[in-house]
Amino acid sequence: MIADDHAVVRDGLALVIGSEPDMHVAALASDGEEALAQASEHRPDVVILDMRMPRLGGVAAIRALRERCPEAKILVLSMYDDERLASAALGAGAHGYVGKHASSSVLLRAIRSVYRGVKLGEPSSAEAAHGAEADGTLLSLREREVMELIIAGHTSRAIADKLGITKSSVDTYRARVFQKLGVSDRAELLARVVPPRDEEQ
Repeated sequence: MIADDHAVVRDGLALVIGSEPDMHVAALASDGEEALAQASEHRPDVVILDMRMPRLGGVAAIRALRERCPEAKILVLSMYDDERLASAALGAGAHGYVGKHASSSVLLRAIRSVYRGVKLGEPSSAEAAHGAEADGTLLSLREREVMELIIAGHTSRAIADKLGITKSSVDTYRARVFQKLGVSDRAELLARVVPPRDEEQ
């Protein structure tokens, strides 16, 4: 289910997600109250939720959805790449937090990840430390982007050019990803995060 107060965003997300063979958009909502009603009726596996919407939004919407539909995974999609907002969303029960500037491939992988129970976000302080120790899968959006490009086989220089950052920054993000996921090279990373084909079907 997609909940966002901007029609162009809802429709665009619905087109991207609906084109995936393993995904189906069960419902659309334009505000928090409608999101609660639609989630209660359709019982979606994953709710993509805008952090700021009219008639119940943000942390209140996340908590209400968690209470009304505890089985649903909540992926917050926000135009605000703010660590405090992300931490608040995760603390309220969201399973992931990504920025609206993320590419379609990053968003689709995030949807599949939270569906499988992986927690994604822009962590901070003790919550981040706890998440990293618990399962090694709490990655920031930038770490997730770097990981995607490493998986695709790009070098640090190529990743830096694609993301508009320095090579040393890429190397820092690469080290963080490897540390959090408990791997030492790309081969181990692939084995850690890319499921075998028979598990995807």
